[in-house]
Amino acid sequence: MPTPIVSKGSTTWNGDLFSGSGRTSLDTSGLGTFDVNWKARAEESGGGTTSPEELIAAAHATCFAQQFSLELAQNGTPPAELRSSAEATFVAGEGITGIHLTVEGEVEGISAEDFQRIAESASKGCPVSQALKGTEVTLTASLA
Repeated sequence: MPTPIVSKGSTTWNGDLFSGSGRTSLDTSGLGTFDVNWKARAEESGGGTTSPEELIAAAHATCFAQQFSLELAQNGTPPAELRSSAEATFVAGEGITGIHLTVEGEVEGISAEDFQRIAESASKGCPVSQALKGTEVTLTASLA
């Protein structure tokens, strides 16, 4: 049985939800600390402040690419490159209402139909998708 790996992130929050702010950290890797606030979550914003949904989207895009890479290799058609992204939609008062995965891949020896079928399997099977089962996940997949 594999050894469980625990990944850690943390946040320090100051103030109330709407006017407060915080900093979230990738503690396991130590790769970064990022500013967070309500405005970045509930309004279109940028400017160096992130949101839980952006972090979930990045995690989902990564997990999906890894799962898809595995399933393509198991099919005998390992990818040369996969470019994946995820868009997590958040509606204040409702929560995360959907996630849309997009992938474009360079894979020799595979039909468009098989690429799509395996992408759909990976979309359902990646651990982040499994953790987000209560959220509708849609997919657009295309060969480069």
